[in-house]
Amino acid sequence: MLDESRTLANRVAWETASQKHVREYDDLLAQAATGESLIDVERTLLRDVLSRAPEVIHLQSGNGLDDPALVYAGATSVIGVDYSEVAVTAAQRRADDLGVACRYVAATVPHVPLPDSSADLVYTGKGALIWLPDLDAWAHEVVRLLRPAGHLFVYEAHPAVTLWTWDADHPRIRTDRSYFATSHVNDTFPGNGAVEWQWNLGQIVTALARAGMEILQVGEYAEPFWRMGGVTAAAWDGRLPNSFSLLARRR
Repeated sequence: MLDESRTLANRVAWETASQKHVREYDDLLAQAATGESLIDVERTLLRDVLSRAPEVIHLQSGNGLDDPALVYAGATSVIGVDYSEVAVTAAQRRADDLGVACRYVAATVPHVPLPDSSADLVYTGKGALIWLPDLDAWAHEVVRLLRPAGHLFVYEAHPAVTLWTWDADHPRIRTDRSYFATSHVNDTFPGNGAVEWQWNLGQIVTALARAGMEILQVGEYAEPFWRMGGVTAAAWDGRLPNSFSLLARRR
């Protein structure tokens, strides 16, 4: 019940935060039209998968900018799933305006209202796993949604990021955080006080392997996937892990 109440509170916070997608609709539409949301690491690791024109499900699709980019990069279609009605409505409007094969479903992952074996690629990342209270349930849902030999791709904030301060002179470890904690309150989240669940790399890889996925690649990178405007943090200067990628295949 506690996890359910936290998920509900986070959903309310995310609905509020997603109003940004409505206020900045024209700017986000222009960004989506460029297809530049996918970074070079993603394009490189997904090149072979996208060359086969996969049908994609994007779990926790958020602002939906990655979805047109996936279509432009070769995907036949993308279904975005997010628990924010505001986010999916804005994303669907953008997709329709751009004329790309993307559609959106409002649902709380891992309870995705789509049939078994619906996708050749499940894509997730850029601030998604932190909203999942049950990593094993998520991993099993990924397997359920994938066709045999289908792929999962994750590009996310590194689990250690929660430890770094945003000091400009030297990177420091926050004294109120632990890499092995189960959750923390995000004091920088625009919803103010949303609870993030913490999953370390070992837990992520193990959950997917137990669910029936073959791990093909895990990479760690110094560059964060997102930098808050106006902030220059020493933790981002190339010495610490700030993002990671994972490519896996359903057995």
